[in-house]
Amino acid sequence: MTAVGPAVQVFGGPTALIEYGGLRLLTDPTFDGPGEYPLPRGGALVKTRPGTVDPAGLGPIDAVLLSHDEHPDNLDHSGRKFLADVPLTLTTRGGAERLGGTAKGLAPWQSAELTGPAGEPITVTAVPAQHGPDGCEPVIGEVIGFVLTGPGLPVVYVSGDNASLDVVERIARRHAPVDTAVLFAGAARSGIFDNALLTLDSARAVEAARLLRARRVVPVHFDSWAHFTEGREPLVAAFAAAGLADVLDLT
Repeated sequence: MTAVGPAVQVFGGPTALIEYGGLRLLTDPTFDGPGEYPLPRGGALVKTRPGTVDPAGLGPIDAVLLSHDEHPDNLDHSGRKFLADVPLTLTTRGGAERLGGTAKGLAPWQSAELTGPAGEPITVTAVPAQHGPDGCEPVIGEVIGFVLTGPGLPVVYVSGDNASLDVVERIARRHAPVDTAVLFAGAARSGIFDNALLTLDSARAVEAARLLRARRVVPVHFDSWAHFTEGREPLVAAFAAAGLADVLDLT
């Protein structure tokens, strides 16, 4: 398909580089090799594949867009070390308190103003994300997504770990049509909520694209972890069945 919006490079899991308005923005940094991450309530998250980039080879990053800091599949050991050299990390309010350093917390619908290389304003707006079924927040914690806007620039939506189409509809009312939607997919599931979805499955990713009137969808976070139940093939099949194959961009 013909790309709509900024260059996006996906490095496995939730980690992607978005070049936007002359800035280089990185989502949820995860660079560790395969391994297990014990969870406070028991069990473990299992990483099955390494990322596809060495953080030392990424070059300068202007800001990290961190949907949340409390789960290792969104911020692993290497990712935490990486944040120390980043001039700005935008994340949840609680995440900023826990991380300290250059982290800045945003509530849903709150914005941060960045500056492009020629002095042009770029707005990063935090948007809601629901990382599981209704009522999951006391267990899962606070999660946000992001919308990028600027004069003469495309609208970019980064979902973060969100499973709710109601949330997507609220965002669409404010920001649709979206030029590029970076959707965290993969149909993550956990026994904590009777195997309910923790992120979009392929069918919901299609519906999210429709709600957002997205001109391009870049899916992330559908591989590299054992708790993801749908990979590349179900995504391709769902978008094709919906007549949206030309919207899907598996970069």
